[in-house]
Amino acid sequence: MDKEKRSGYLNQKFRLFHLQDKTSKEFDFHYHDFYKIIIFLKGNVTYFIEGKAYYLKPWDILLVNHHDMHKPIIDSTQEYERIILWIDNDYISAQNNTDCDITTCFKLANERSFNLIRLETKFQSRLKMIIKELELTLNSKEFGSVLMSHALFIQFMIYINRIFLGNLYLKSDDSLKYDKQIEKVLNYINENLTSDLSVEFLSEQFFISKYYLMHKFKKETGFTLHNYILQKRLMMSYKLIQEGVPVLKASEQCGFKDYSSYLRAFKKLFHKSPSEVSLS
Repeated sequence: MDKEKRSGYLNQKFRLFHLQDKTSKEFDFHYHDFYKIIIFLKGNVTYFIEGKAYYLKPWDILLVNHHDMHKPIIDSTQEYERIILWIDNDYISAQNNTDCDITTCFKLANERSFNLIRLETKFQSRLKMIIKELELTLNSKEFGSVLMSHALFIQFMIYINRIFLGNLYLKSDDSLKYDKQIEKVLNYINENLTSDLSVEFLSEQFFISKYYLMHKFKKETGFTLHNYILQKRLMMSYKLIQEGVPVLKASEQCGFKDYSSYLRAFKKLFHKSPSEVSLS
């Protein structure tokens, strides 16, 4: 699992990065423990999220759920400019009330298996204004700048949710590439992490030879079938343990039959033991 790993640490409520560079770096598939929003501004970049390739245009927005496996492929001959927001899970959840859940856009992206928001020009101007104000405020030392940055962040999230909920974004066939059969396999895996997900079972379920399934899954997602399922199950167990489920019960609920193998895999992925997570 060396090339499929957690990336980045967030010790604040949210962070904003405005990056502009040329890079020949090749990114590995990775995930975060927090929400991530990418606003693409310039360059030639294809972004892979959970088996789908998004071909980006200026001011496209990508919604990346925590634990979504993703990576960019960047054309190093062109300058790559983007704005990235990292958002703490607990912080964004604390902003919700009974009639407004600003994580809805992430939940819908997950349900729709579609992470891209491509805005019409008339909506771009509003987004640009909010982002510019947020950037300026985050770099300001004026009175109330911290409080103002939080207000602008919430305004930004409400705006994104209104667009996503209202389907007020452009849908274009040239923006997305994916294999429909592998999408069905991915959806099945994520909805049935506690069930039998052996390659033999999945190949029968989807009427495809197990060797072709393994080859096709690796080609479309960048992961071996085994590693993808293992990481998703480990992430699920981590969440259950955080919620107070006993470690042994969490491992069983997530489909692990051998406890010692589970412990080794857990420590390798998270660099801590399940008991350390339960105490934190």
